[in-house]
Amino acid sequence: MAESHEGWRPLASRRKVLSGAVGLLALAGCGREKTAEPPPQPDGPPKGSLEWAVAGPWRAQDRARDQWRHPMETLRFFGLQPRMAVVEFWPGSGWWTEILAPYLAEGEGRYIAAGFQTGPGASPAQTALTAAFQERFTNDRRLYGEIELTTFGPTSGPIAPPGTVDLALFMRNIHNWMAAGIAEKAFSDAYAALRPGGILGIEQHRLGPDKDQDPTAADGYVQEAFVKQLAAEAGFAFVAASEINANERDTKDHPFGVETLPPMGLTAPRGSPPDPTFDRSKYDEIGESDRMTLKFRKPE
Repeated sequence: MAESHEGWRPLASRRKVLSGAVGLLALAGCGREKTAEPPPQPDGPPKGSLEWAVAGPWRAQDRARDQWRHPMETLRFFGLQPRMAVVEFWPGSGWWTEILAPYLAEGEGRYIAAGFQTGPGASPAQTALTAAFQERFTNDRRLYGEIELTTFGPTSGPIAPPGTVDLALFMRNIHNWMAAGIAEKAFSDAYAALRPGGILGIEQHRLGPDKDQDPTAADGYVQEAFVKQLAAEAGFAFVAASEINANERDTKDHPFGVETLPPMGLTAPRGSPPDPTFDRSKYDEIGESDRMTLKFRKPE
């Protein structure tokens, strides 16, 4: 009996030692830091950024033109910021609106659309385009915010209260205003709306300096020097030029003016039926027009 009793005691001791070791391992494990799981990354650019506005799925139909229009680079060149008050003259179907309005809405800025002056002098196309613009951009306030609608035309009043706008945009419309005899008024109205130090950003089809300027710009092209002259006469100071939207392949001698090129792609004079025999391959290969991109400032 003595032998069996003595043999039992070492076994119990071994069990106690083993139990203690397991406890120590458990305590050691409790002291280890767990590797933190990385937070889930959102898909795409941060909401409210300019990258987000340019990449937005609501732009699916228009994004193909980004390779020619360079919206990110152009707006950054103009100095766009999220809290700005921005007025765009004649936004048309809203190619820039679908970038600017969401961006400014998220940033607590203001977007003002100075559309066609409707009424007896407006063309049916302008009237239809204005109705389509309002239908599209005023019925989705969650995305586009509260767009402010105003007008610009031959007899229009102020596009915004004087000195309240940070950035005014003329995006490929100066030739239209030259044809209508209101180019000088556009610069004057923009100057009045801008605060001191405010910016005027211009993108316009560019005529070669060796060509004579048609006063009505019937082919859609305007000399860069002429645009600078119009700006200076209105009181603006020139800041900088960029070649963001240059296209050296544009020969600027197309049969139906700049609208022979994409995106219009005319195959016959404006107002005439399309010509199915017209070979567009040469003009499609050129791409969109050669354009100046200019930045002016209203003096302090």
